[in-house]
Amino acid sequence: MAVITLERDHERALGVRPSVSAVIFDRRRRLLLQQRSDGGQWGLPGGSVEIGESVSDAVAREVREETGLTIATRRLVGVYSEPRLQVVRYPDGNVWHYVNVCFECVVRGGTLTTCDETLALEWVALDALPAALLPNHRIRIRDARARRVAAFVR
Repeated sequence: MAVITLERDHERALGVRPSVSAVIFDRRRRLLLQQRSDGGQWGLPGGSVEIGESVSDAVAREVREETGLTIATRRLVGVYSEPRLQVVRYPDGNVWHYVNVCFECVVRGGTLTTCDETLALEWVALDALPAALLPNHRIRIRDARARRVAAFVR
């Protein structure tokens, strides 16, 4: 299976896309990870912001679509736009530069359920993150673990 990779040449990007991601911990401080169907790698639930949608509405929608869970945003972890970490090449060859807004979220309801975009969902201990974790998501997780009051801007 082809994987999602970071693209070194930002000029190959088709455009800039606003996106969101969710860091969700359970009561045991395990992290919810999603195995993505587009490359088989693990990452945080999230996706693109749609026209006419706020980032908080987008993260709630993406988490519901990809995991079956209803969430509420707890805090802003950070905003991520650094081209060396946010210009992504997909298995189909498309390249996008994402500006990502990452939130720490809390589960309010629902049942874990996969969809076309999700191969698997797992609650993972922070000391047992998978090797096949998207590198830009690893940074967001590290930032969330820092529990800093001010949001990171990277």
